Amino acid sequence: MPQTESRQTIPAIQTFHFSNDRLIAAPIDIVFEAVLQPAGPMSDMSLKLEQWPGGRWYRDLGNNTGHLWGHVQVIKPPKLLEICGPMFMSYPVASHLQYRLAEEAAGTRLTLTHQAIGLLAPEHLEGMQKGWNSILDELKALSEKK
Repeated sequence: MPQTESRQTIPAIQTFHFSNDRLIAAPIDIVFEAVLQPAGPMSDMSLKLEQWPGGRWYRDLGNNTGHLWGHVQVIKPPKLLEICGPMFMSYPVASHLQYRLAEEAAGTRLTLTHQAIGLLAPEHLEGMQKGWNSILDELKALSEKK
C-alpha cells in the first residue's frame, strides 16, 4: 500500500526584543517591592513569585494546577530581578526578562527588558510591547502612590 506523505508547515523561529524604562518619583526599595508584585494585565492572574535564585514565577490556578512562567535567574534586591522561562507562551520558546533599577536624583529609573526566541505566535508578538508598557506604567503609578 502506498504511503501518503504528510507535510506540515513548520513556523519560523523568530525573536522578540523589548526594552523601555520609566523614571519613577519613589525610592528604589519601594519600586523594587512593586516589581515583586504582579502588575498591569498580570495583576488578576494569581501569579506567584518565589523570591530566591531558582524560585518559580507561576500562575496558581489552585488544586495543584497552573502554568510555569519562569524561574528566578538573578535576584539582587533592590537593583535587579531576572527571570528566564516561557512566560505566558505554551509553545517552544525561551525568554529572558530583566527588571533593572537605578537610583537617580529625581527617584528611581526602572528599565524592563524582555527578549525571546522560538516559535513565537503572531498575537504574542503584537501584544507584548503594549503589555510591557502597560506594566511599566502601572509600576510607576503604584510606586508613586506609596
